[in-house]
Amino acid sequence: MKTKKTKRKDKFYLEFSAANRLGICLFRYQLSPVQKFLAVNPALANILGYSSEKEIHKLKFKSLFKNHGDAAEFLRLLKDEKTVRFYETIFKTKDEKDAWVAITASFVESFNASKHLYIEGMLEDITKHKELEEKFAFEQELFQNLLDNLPDAVYFKDRKNRLIRVNRFYAEGFSMTPEEILGKTDFHFFPKEQAQKMFDDDTYVLTTGNPIIGKIERTLLPNGTHNCVTTTKIPIKNKHGEMMGTMGITRDITAYDQMEKSRLDMVMSSLKVLDRVLEIRDPYTFGHTRRVSIIAEKIAQEMGWDENKILSLKMSAELHDIGKILIPLEILNKPGKLSELEFKLIQEHVKKCYDMLKPHSFPYPLPETIYQHHERLNGQGYPRGLAGEKIIPEARVLAIADVLEAMTFHRPYRAALGIKKAVQELKDNAGSKYDQDIVKVILKIINENNFKPFWINNDEDSVI
Repeated sequence: MKTKKTKRKDKFYLEFSAANRLGICLFRYQLSPVQKFLAVNPALANILGYSSEKEIHKLKFKSLFKNHGDAAEFLRLLKDEKTVRFYETIFKTKDEKDAWVAITASFVESFNASKHLYIEGMLEDITKHKELEEKFAFEQELFQNLLDNLPDAVYFKDRKNRLIRVNRFYAEGFSMTPEEILGKTDFHFFPKEQAQKMFDDDTYVLTTGNPIIGKIERTLLPNGTHNCVTTTKIPIKNKHGEMMGTMGITRDITAYDQMEKSRLDMVMSSLKVLDRVLEIRDPYTFGHTRRVSIIAEKIAQEMGWDENKILSLKMSAELHDIGKILIPLEILNKPGKLSELEFKLIQEHVKKCYDMLKPHSFPYPLPETIYQHHERLNGQGYPRGLAGEKIIPEARVLAIADVLEAMTFHRPYRAALGIKKAVQELKDNAGSKYDQDIVKVILKIINENNFKPFWINNDEDSVI
């Protein structure tokens, strides 16, 4: 028995000596029959601010703990499990400051007949680690508070487009907690088609590294209503430049969108007033612009143009003949063939309309669309004789819509020619006068409508 005790003691003190050289804090504390430190190395004394380990020998083990509850818990764990690893707690230094430590210790019984109880263990000073941890936790909390107080939906996704962090605004939009949302994708919240578009945008950002900024979308909410939002998505990379995921910010602009729609309604109402003036002055011109607008919109939709571009095209169609207000009625409504001078006066309506609109600002080339709608790809149109790529796409669509309507409706100088002749005109001159791709689109639409002019009401006169 004595030999075993000596070996154990020799082993502990051998480790004790090595720990001193490495700056590791070791201690041996006797629990019974008298509680006292039997061995403390200088490293522990340094952590606790004592000049020598002898000062610590005078202390009780429990007194080192700032929180007596931690001391009781540690001793209970040690008694039950015999070994405790990396137990984090706060010790009090000599001058009453806090020192975070991690204790790894074992519960030891002596090998002699007295059966004394000991604690043998080591401590690690983790104060700096805890300070960094608290700083990080503070920064995390500050960041989350910032996110939660933003009036926008903010969300982070991993490389599989799964949500890994969201702010309160995002979660409240689905009546869920942020924790309930984590791990889900847009397919859990939005209709399949809409979620797929969002998924594709995320994938684009991940694969290209390019952001998507200020994309305007309409989303279906859980309550069945739609809202209008603007979304920005950016890539997130680690310090090595490797893609980690995406961050998105979505702002609800429904109120702004409704205000813009109200303004647009006012503009469209103004156009209707102008149309009414045209109708009173020239019934043919009024109906013509409305029908051209219907045709142009249908073509643009088939070509996949965005909503705003289509709206601009429709407005161009509604206004493209407004310059005829300045043309004398006796020329405008003259039956029979026009003289060369009269025809030139008619042609002037294009420039007159352009001059009226040009001083005003438009997000799309509305004035230029009107200015060019009588130009032809072969350069034989008017008023400037533009050709080929100099004619913008909007004007090419408007030109075809204008010709199609004009040939299928009555004019003062002739009867309607009918849709078959109009179609033949487009076919014969596709690629020379008219854009070949746009001609294909309108012919497809006409065919799908069984060669019935969808732009003419039943009570309007036309020749099929």
